[in-house]
Amino acid sequence: MANTSVSYKCPNCGAPLSFQPGKKTVTCEYCGTEFEVAAIEEMFQTQNEMAAAAEEAQQTKWETENAGDEWTSDEAAALKALTCSSCGAELVCDENTMATECVYCGNPTMIPKRFDGKLKPDYVIPFKKTKADAVEALKNFYKGHYLLPDNFTANNRVEAIQPMYVPFWLFDSQINAQAEFRAKKVRRYDSGNMIVTETKVYNCQRVAKMGFEKIPVDGSKKMDDAYMESIEPFNYAELVPFSTAYLTGYLADKYDVDAENCAPRADKRVENSAVDVLRSSVKDFNSVDLVNAAVVKDVGKVIYTLVPVWILTTRYQDKPYTFMMNGQTGKVVGSLPFDSGKAFKYPAIAALVSMPLFYFAAKLFL
Repeated sequence: MANTSVSYKCPNCGAPLSFQPGKKTVTCEYCGTEFEVAAIEEMFQTQNEMAAAAEEAQQTKWETENAGDEWTSDEAAALKALTCSSCGAELVCDENTMATECVYCGNPTMIPKRFDGKLKPDYVIPFKKTKADAVEALKNFYKGHYLLPDNFTANNRVEAIQPMYVPFWLFDSQINAQAEFRAKKVRRYDSGNMIVTETKVYNCQRVAKMGFEKIPVDGSKKMDDAYMESIEPFNYAELVPFSTAYLTGYLADKYDVDAENCAPRADKRVENSAVDVLRSSVKDFNSVDLVNAAVVKDVGKVIYTLVPVWILTTRYQDKPYTFMMNGQTGKVVGSLPFDSGKAFKYPAIAALVSMPLFYFAAKLFL
């Protein structure tokens, strides 16, 4: 996040600057450089403006109160909430759907109860990928992984993969962004019997107005954010007004993180994207480092929507391994175990997966 305060530091050595009583200048106690007060004001004017903008940004909040709608009594009567007796996850489905297992922990024990409370979604992205598509994608996901335990693949119930609507908050925002970068140009040349390295440092400032539409943040604590961001993007042009008809035969997760509490993640995604855009305009340098940035948003609207995901969680040696597929685009992500015994049989492969964490990360983002 941008700084809301400014530290006055010497541009020569980086040490703190201080005004010494009885003097007309601001002095660096470390290197002794003296600066006129007017020069200091001009030097740090931009940083002061950015700090003020950052403070303003922190005070500006999204209009979250209009996201979602109230359920009608008929719609609420047609919905059930199922609570997993193992991990406590709460899922919502229509009255005709029977959940055979929890998609989060793989436990088959579910206790139905009446659905109540929470907001009705504004929109939904209907499923485009069928169960046959999901099963085929899962089987292809397992192919070529020679270190997979035999018991894992033999006992993996690919046909048990389930479709689920995941709650998302979508944020719109118009922003004013400014950033300060320190850019370097490095030139090396021969001078007599010496090789000279010349480094020039530039202070680059960028200002821009940008618009962001439908910044996605999932509204479920139980859904791993890394998984959900990995199966993005969804095509939000295919949003349709919500109807309980889309839930027929599907599970739907009930949000447990409201829009207001999701807003900081949306802010962070906006800020990171805005800084990346500004950084991309600083060209023809050997290196570019961010010094400071401020993003001030105009109040934007928020909508509540459900997005389609195929999901299967399989337990192996008391650990859950999850596979997900974007139910609209077919993009897949997942985690897999590996057989340490097989690793000794395939030393070349074992070198590539010497640690389970590395293997998980590779599968997660490939």
